[in-house]
Amino acid sequence: MVAPVFGTNCCVVSSGTDCVVVDAGAGVADAVGQLIDDAGLTPRAVLATHGHADHTWDAGALCARYGIPMRLHEADAYRLADPFGILSPALETALGLHREDYRAPAVVEPFATPGGSAVLTFGEVTLRALHAPGHTEGSTLYRLDDDVVLTGDVLFAGSVGRTDLHGGSGQVMAETLRDVVSGLDPALAVVPGHGPTSTMGHELATNPFLAAGRA
Repeated sequence: MVAPVFGTNCCVVSSGTDCVVVDAGAGVADAVGQLIDDAGLTPRAVLATHGHADHTWDAGALCARYGIPMRLHEADAYRLADPFGILSPALETALGLHREDYRAPAVVEPFATPGGSAVLTFGEVTLRALHAPGHTEGSTLYRLDDDVVLTGDVLFAGSVGRTDLHGGSGQVMAETLRDVVSGLDPALAVVPGHGPTSTMGHELATNPFLAAGRA
């Protein structure tokens, strides 16, 4: 589902009766909770592809509702304490968020990616986390079996994430696109952090940023 603030794509990933929520953007908590409850699912964690406020704003509410932890890459964990601390005033205004309304998750369990990846298991749900810095230090792709990759703000349909915010790096992003993203299976469906879905095959063939990285 799409968050009403900044259009963040929030996903509920399930296997059996277990599920995780990925990128709980601002304004999705009630709708996500209703979906989970109606489906009879048991949430095991809230994950984030990175620590920007538009991907973590409702994480605290969902974690409290279900008594579950927040999981994200260790390099971005510091952002949860004060998501506004790394945003420009202009971006705060654009997001339409208010500092006093933010609720940090009570339990945060950062994960590491030794060698660039890690397998995360939550009951019956298993994901592979691929460290993909550049947009932020801890940006992460989540691969679901051989079907789907959740790319956050690293890869969009026809574009890539910005690198001019705190913790971003154009050079590091270029390396991620070349060494991590371009090596993904073309058969994977791509669910980005914002905007329409795509496929890796389509992005490898048409995305100018991926083509530039391979030149």
